[in-house]
Amino acid sequence: MADNGEMPKTYDFKTTEERLYRWWEENGWFKPEIAGENAEPYVISIPPPNVTGALHQGHALFVAIEDLMIRHARMKGRAALWVPGTDHAGIATQLQVERQLENEGTSRVEVGRDEFLRRTWKWKAEHGGRIVEQIRRLGASCDWDRERFTLDDGLSRAVREAFVCWCEQGLIYRGTYMINWSPGLQTAVSDLEVERLEEQGKLYYFKYRIKGEEAFIPVATTRPETILGDTAVAVHPEDERYQAFVGKTALVTALDREIPVIADEYVDREFGTGALKITPAHDPNDYQIGQKHELAIINILNKDATLNENAGPYAGQDRFEARKNLWADMEAAGLTLKVEPYMHAVPRSQRGGELIEPMISTQWFADVSGPAAAALKALQDGRITIIPERFEKIWEHWLTNIQPWCISRQLWWGHRIPAWHCQECDHVTVEREDPSQCAECGSTNIKQDPDVLDTWFSSGLWPFSTLGWPDETPDLQRYYPTTMMETGYDILFFWVARMVMMGLAFTGNVPFHYIYLHGLVRDGHGKKMSKSYGNVIDPIETMDEYGTDALRFTLLTGSTPGNDLNLSMDRIAANRNFANKIWNAARFLVGNLEGEAPAGVPAHDALSLPDRWILSRLHHLIEGVNRLFDNFLYGEAGRQIYEFLWSEYADWYIEISKIALYGDDPAARSRTRHILTYVLDQCLRMLHPFVPFVTEEIWQHIPHEGPALIIAQWPDADPSFFDEQAETQMNLLMELTTGIRNSRAEYNVPPSKRITAHISAGQWAELLDRNRAMFTRLANIDDETLEIVPELSQLPEQSTSVTVSGVTIYLPLAGLVDLDAERARLGKEIENVGRQIERTEKLLAGDGFVNRAPAEVVQRERDKLVDLHSTHAALKERLKTLS
Repeated sequence: MADNGEMPKTYDFKTTEERLYRWWEENGWFKPEIAGENAEPYVISIPPPNVTGALHQGHALFVAIEDLMIRHARMKGRAALWVPGTDHAGIATQLQVERQLENEGTSRVEVGRDEFLRRTWKWKAEHGGRIVEQIRRLGASCDWDRERFTLDDGLSRAVREAFVCWCEQGLIYRGTYMINWSPGLQTAVSDLEVERLEEQGKLYYFKYRIKGEEAFIPVATTRPETILGDTAVAVHPEDERYQAFVGKTALVTALDREIPVIADEYVDREFGTGALKITPAHDPNDYQIGQKHELAIINILNKDATLNENAGPYAGQDRFEARKNLWADMEAAGLTLKVEPYMHAVPRSQRGGELIEPMISTQWFADVSGPAAAALKALQDGRITIIPERFEKIWEHWLTNIQPWCISRQLWWGHRIPAWHCQECDHVTVEREDPSQCAECGSTNIKQDPDVLDTWFSSGLWPFSTLGWPDETPDLQRYYPTTMMETGYDILFFWVARMVMMGLAFTGNVPFHYIYLHGLVRDGHGKKMSKSYGNVIDPIETMDEYGTDALRFTLLTGSTPGNDLNLSMDRIAANRNFANKIWNAARFLVGNLEGEAPAGVPAHDALSLPDRWILSRLHHLIEGVNRLFDNFLYGEAGRQIYEFLWSEYADWYIEISKIALYGDDPAARSRTRHILTYVLDQCLRMLHPFVPFVTEEIWQHIPHEGPALIIAQWPDADPSFFDEQAETQMNLLMELTTGIRNSRAEYNVPPSKRITAHISAGQWAELLDRNRAMFTRLANIDDETLEIVPELSQLPEQSTSVTVSGVTIYLPLAGLVDLDAERARLGKEIENVGRQIERTEKLLAGDGFVNRAPAEVVQRERDKLVDLHSTHAALKERLKTLS
């Protein structure tokens, strides 16, 4: 595919990206086998996106980071395997098909389970490939021949094996506990699927009557309807207001059910009235108190969030209707005190925002206390490493406070629980193959449990089930444990910890050695992206407009481990310009090769000062980039490569190279081509994991060895190129040049006009004289009038000066500018700045402004005054030089 001919004037990502991706894949370069059977594996299991999903910036970030890791490992000679796949996404997928059925005027209940599943598989076949195609669009170099789906046959077998194993070990059981209940979906949902949002609600104050007395205990609640499920009133044991009530009996409103008044240190004396109603069936904290005090648990809700028979006269009413009616009845009975506005956290479903109810329910649970202890030990003994390290404390907190895991969901789409209930003896049969009869009594009257497993159960097996477990496949033997788990910090417990627990439980080994956590993608102002805010940056639209590389580079260089990323269109546009800058640098090189195909670097004694400098800077860059990669600081590595290519290679070395390339010395031209080619080649290699498309396309145009950049060798620093002397000398020349350019700009000297310079160079006189041609070209100085001496015998009149490291350059202004006009212009500017100083000082001297204006506005004016004084002084100094 190499093309060393003339490069197009501009880089066209629209015709390049799909072509290159197809070429890479067709040549098998995404597969680990290309590294050879003796290569050390480097393996990532992709966090499987929901099969229902459409690409968002969170996907784009993890794909960019993981592809960077994989491409880097591949270029380092590792057997790099990135296992792709998708998650069946129980709730999300089921909702899609249920909506489809609703639009047809029917429902899943009406069509039945078998037909519903047939329709869901059909929906998956028609729509499930969209997210995969979008991930490919990002340049993901996954081994697509190894793509998996959490409901495919192999993974379904793995899920069943894991369930049966834990059942055999007594770790899976049915029990009644507090869970998150979705009335609309009619299923338990995980904590991850519940968003706790701060919302404006109400705090209802009411009287809890004491049996046989006129006295009452004032209590506050945000959910009056749950009063009907109360089984105690709790007060703090040291609260003198209520100590006399402890041990007495209170009466539940509307039902006159008797409940005890108890003392518990959990009660916050400062919240509400300092007395707490206890509803163990509908509040997780109350549930814990109920267990501690052996209180009754009374569920007042049906699965659809209507009230049941335990609610007495409110049975059959919707929860919100019952709230309204009960409070009205309490007002009529004189039992209410007041209602106040109250901001509090409200649990809502991620799927549609429905209010989630904490509810006691009979579900399947896994006792993961043992696996959790093993996962904690794996971190402590160094078998896994979390990046960044601060998340280790969160890991330890979660795993030392582990609760039983509710693994059942009342859905149809998913891994159906492999348990059969005997209708004769109530025994539950769990086997690896579907049973035909009860394992206890032999009856054939058995029915499979209707529930499916929590999606996180199958996802927890992902790193090893995708490699063939429970079979000892060649892939499992070669590529497990995997190397890296890269994912968002928000699912460290919900997914990552469960993978470690299950990996240790079922394979005896950790599923990966490193856990790299990225943050959330926010807008340019740090605000969460949301359609309601109108600040969503769509990755597909972004790639259509700016190209994939621009989006990837922005995400990668803007992120650091564990921290959120602010993404703006301005930065994406700037990084598109960076791709164009590299392209133009390569065009310059290719346009000046004149048929030569440079390879390697010329002998050291043949190198010029700029050559030695750029090579030294390059190898220091390689050394720094490799150190940053080793420490997982990919964003900083990308930023350093950017700075080197833009500032040092393109802005300085390419400009300097024109002296040799356009000169009469063939050897100098050839040497310069070699250096230009070598430096660009090494930079393209380091940039490739960040921006794979533009780097590969450029690499195919410049002289190179090997078929493709994607499998080219990663650079290593060569200390023999380190040259501190060359760097010191070039830094001096560049700083002097920059100073001259700044002076020209200050005095409005046209860039094309050659100027005279007199240099008092001290110890650097010989260096400047030796590099006279380079210096005069860069600063556009007239070589015939240039004076370089250790010390000037007489200083030029009416000149401006630049001083760097003991070198002073005098630039006579006569002939460059109209001195009278320049003096007049400066005088007017000084007067104008003086008037601004006077106005600002007057403003700040007045008490009205300083005392009434916001503090940041006052400080802004003070900062402005400092800048004005600095500008005023500089202008007066410039005027002085013209006198």
